[in-house]
Amino acid sequence: MADAKVIPFDDDRSRSGGASRPARRRTGAGGGSGGRGDGPAAPVSALPGAQVPGAAGPPPEAGGAAWPEGPGREASGPADGGWERRIAGGLAFLRRRVTGEYEVDEFGYDKELTEQVLMSALRPLAEKYFRVEVKGVENIPSEGGALIVANHSGTLPLDGLMLQVAVHDNHPADRHLRLLAADLVFQLPVVNELARKAGHTLACAEDAQRLLETGEIVGVMPEGFKGIGKPFGERYKLQRFGRGGFVSTALRAGAPIVPCSIVGAEEIYPMVGNAKTLARLLGFPYFPITPTFPWLGPLGAVPLPTKWTIQFGEPIPTDGYPQEAAEDPMLMFNLTDQVREQIQHTLYKLLVQRRSVFF
Repeated sequence: MADAKVIPFDDDRSRSGGASRPARRRTGAGGGSGGRGDGPAAPVSALPGAQVPGAAGPPPEAGGAAWPEGPGREASGPADGGWERRIAGGLAFLRRRVTGEYEVDEFGYDKELTEQVLMSALRPLAEKYFRVEVKGVENIPSEGGALIVANHSGTLPLDGLMLQVAVHDNHPADRHLRLLAADLVFQLPVVNELARKAGHTLACAEDAQRLLETGEIVGVMPEGFKGIGKPFGERYKLQRFGRGGFVSTALRAGAPIVPCSIVGAEEIYPMVGNAKTLARLLGFPYFPITPTFPWLGPLGAVPLPTKWTIQFGEPIPTDGYPQEAAEDPMLMFNLTDQVREQIQHTLYKLLVQRRSVFF
């Protein structure tokens, strides 16, 4: 069977927005004088065992007991209301999914599903398992389009998903990353649908340009399968970036290019071999052999808990070039080389700074 066909992006054709909930209606303590009449209130005799209002703390809220003061307040009060709101929100979400009362864009991106389900599923992996540290997120624009260009590695494309979580959870404007993916992603059952819902689209120049021109943050990993499937011995050595198709797209859209370096992904599946014949039979670009896979079966597919760092570099502006610059091969080559060198230099810098692969 032929190797998997990749639609190149260069010339290789290779938080949170839940529905706002009404504030809980609170009464009582704020209106101690009752707000009625201007004269002083008549004295009230306390019932046996009851507390005189104002003697020691605020009175109970209408319709229920007052939240206790001090550290126990959050534990005994709002937590209950929080769970009620969560359940109500979850039921409302399910109702919208069943009735079809939700929106997707022309690429199939489902913002509600992504923010409430997919990001919630990936966040523990990023925060607890890989403990991703994000640097330089201020280099991503707060508005308008931008192209994030990152290195690609790890045998399986978990780096793209962690990059998506990093942008969404750390950017002050809660921006969402639209990743460009190879056509193999859209040929796999289930993965195809989830990728579309998460905002991914085919790695082609036309789709990328449309997203940039509509003000989206687009992510591309120009190394493609050459980067993600390289042997462990070549870790953190960038592969070829193609012919600069991503630069041409950024120039046409006038969008800045933000170099991004990811450290930690290379070691999650140390690829020590490649079963090429089996890969051809399955239609995959490679079939990885690691110290644990396929020897330990499904257990061997569990990634190693490495410590990750994702750093966004200084953006490279492209809006100062004329329109015809997108057709200048020398300019595209120079900008491509500039982006690649900046990513590689940052990778080496981060590797020198880290204490260990795992912490």
